[in-house]
Amino acid sequence: MTPTPTPLVSVVDDDESVRESLRGLIRSIGLSVQTFASAEDFSRSERVEKTDCLILDVRMPGMSGLELQRHLAASERDIPIIFITGHESDEAVRARALGDGAVAYLIKPFSEDALLQAVNAALNA
Repeated sequence: MTPTPTPLVSVVDDDESVRESLRGLIRSIGLSVQTFASAEDFSRSERVEKTDCLILDVRMPGMSGLELQRHLAASERDIPIIFITGHESDEAVRARALGDGAVAYLIKPFSEDALLQAVNAALNA
């Protein structure tokens, strides 16, 4: 019997403290995690094909989270995405992200429980 591989959660955020705190939280529930400082770094990595859930900041220098979402969809990579943002007032961006298939859209600071529930939903989508 082949063991089931541990799901990989990739985190893309330009804030190092966010990446590190999410890395610790995700590892604490037994999942594999890889972090990236930019959407470009993630999209060029070999982890794209192995990612089971993507936690993605909406606004970053260079390629935005929404642009990465569209890029992945155009290349037919169906990765469940959880968007995170510090910009709570942008309802149009939220509607677009969710309308384009995001599993969740969380506003910083969000609770650990809210993120873990979103990760669970993404992995079971």
